[in-house]
Amino acid sequence: MPNIVVGVSGASGMPLVRDMLAFMASIPRMRIHLIISRGAHCVMRQEGGIIFDELTSHAVHVYEPEDMAAGPSSGSWRHDGMVICPCSMSTLASIACGAGMNLIHRAADVSLKERRPLILVARETPLNLIHLKNMQFVTEAGAVVMPFCPAYYTGRASLRNMVRHFTGRVLDQLGICHSLCCRWQEDQQSGKAGGDEKKQ
Repeated sequence: MPNIVVGVSGASGMPLVRDMLAFMASIPRMRIHLIISRGAHCVMRQEGGIIFDELTSHAVHVYEPEDMAAGPSSGSWRHDGMVICPCSMSTLASIACGAGMNLIHRAADVSLKERRPLILVARETPLNLIHLKNMQFVTEAGAVVMPFCPAYYTGRASLRNMVRHFTGRVLDQLGICHSLCCRWQEDQQSGKAGGDEKKQ
C-alpha cells in the first residue's frame, strides 16, 4: 500500500497536478497525503478557477501547510516518497538551503535525510544561474528534478494523455508499478504507439 506525500506549491501548473493526482489515485491501494501551500490557493484561482476540492478529493489526508507537527514533518512517520508538483523556484530554494519555512519544505527535508525518494516537478522558464545551482544542490542531496516534459512518441498528443504518461514516469522514480505510460521499445516493437493508453 504505497503512501505518497504530494506537495503543491505556488507555481503555475494547477491543471497538471489536478490530473496527476487523479491518475495517481487510480493506482490500486494508493494513499495520497496532500499539502497545499497558501500560494497555491492563489494560483488555483488564476488557472481556470481550479478549486481546492478538485485536488483534495484524491487524498486520504490533507495537511495544513503551517502544521509543523504533522506526520510528514517527522522522520519516524513512514512513507514511500514525496512529489512536489508544481515546484516553485522559491520552494526549490528553501529545500536547497534547508530552510523549512512550511510543511512542504520540512517534509522534503525529511525525505532527503531519511533517504526517501523526492521528486521535484520544477516550473519556471527560462532558468537563471541561481535556479540551476539550486537544482544542482538538491540533486546532489538525493532529489530528482523532473520538469514536465511532454512525450510526443506516445501517439496521443492530447495534454491529458501527456500528463498521464508523465505521471507514469514519476511513479517509475518512486518504484511503484503501474500501466499509465508507454514504454519506448515495447511500443515500437509491437507497432502500437501509445499502446498502454489505448488499453485503458
